[in-house]
Amino acid sequence: MRILLIICIVWLVPAHAFLARKSEAVRSTGAMPASIAGRFRDPVGFQQSASGQYFVFDRRAHTVYGIDREQTSVWEIVQIGAEPGRIIDPTAFSVAPNGTFVVADAPNNRERIQIFSPVGFRIIGFMLPGRSRPRVTLNNLVLNGIGSLQYTRTPILMSQPESGALITEYALSGSVARAFGNLRVTGHEDDRELHVALNSGLPLVDPRGGYFFVFQTGVPEFRKYDEAGRLVFERHVEGVEIDEIVARLPTTWPRRETPEGELPLVSPTVRAAAVDPDGGLWISFVVPYTYIYDREGDKTRAVQFRAAGIISPASLFFGDNGRLLVTPGLYEFSAAR
Repeated sequence: MRILLIICIVWLVPAHAFLARKSEAVRSTGAMPASIAGRFRDPVGFQQSASGQYFVFDRRAHTVYGIDREQTSVWEIVQIGAEPGRIIDPTAFSVAPNGTFVVADAPNNRERIQIFSPVGFRIIGFMLPGRSRPRVTLNNLVLNGIGSLQYTRTPILMSQPESGALITEYALSGSVARAFGNLRVTGHEDDRELHVALNSGLPLVDPRGGYFFVFQTGVPEFRKYDEAGRLVFERHVEGVEIDEIVARLPTTWPRRETPEGELPLVSPTVRAAAVDPDGGLWISFVVPYTYIYDREGDKTRAVQFRAAGIISPASLFFGDNGRLLVTPGLYEFSAAR
């Protein structure tokens, strides 16, 4: 009877559920030469255009760099400064396939979006209403303002939960084209700032159609929306690798006095996420593990990136030939399954 029960359980559970229980090591297939990688102070963005040119977003240096496809030379594309055409206190960055890119920064604590050509000419820019407000703290660094965005050449997707929606889509003119995705229930609806912080996340475009939204704070979850902004499914993110950080999630959060008043400081559980060319979702946590989900929202793999040592990704981006670009370290990995 016991053997029959075990056989029934195995038959009912998909094979990939067992495979995902054990994480696998994924070794880097390449990296930027040390002579180039050593120039950067805080490279939190490492992306590539369809032409093969690399872009590095160095948040601490307030600079965007270019690197040629052969990885032999590096140059400054956009430099530090509060005036239009430069960046100051940048928070987010995204490159479109044609090489144009967008940077969110905050001159005088006012959130600003600027779009640049591949060589750094400012194409257009606009200010967002209100002032930059701290939402998330990571390793004693308070992250103000727009924490994530994705630029697809026409719309710009942002996480602005204070608007009442998870994903806000901006036209290049600076007007809101639409907003969609209901905020999740947090149990802290009576504390608006905390409720908003627990609905911060990463909006992502699925190249096969639709969008993903990965909650960056609190209990890890993600949602899939169709192209019209309708919810397709919602998934809780679970696994033995992240059990401890989920179990340690607080029920109350410390607050800090800011120019905007006393605000809660919420630490993320998710550090980075990206969608691969097949529509699979990759989610990296504050512990050095990454979960991979298929288009239907089922977990297929749990991986750990390794190069000179174990890497806890700060950013993920799929470049040409299916290569995965990862910071810190400016490493490349094969995205083959």
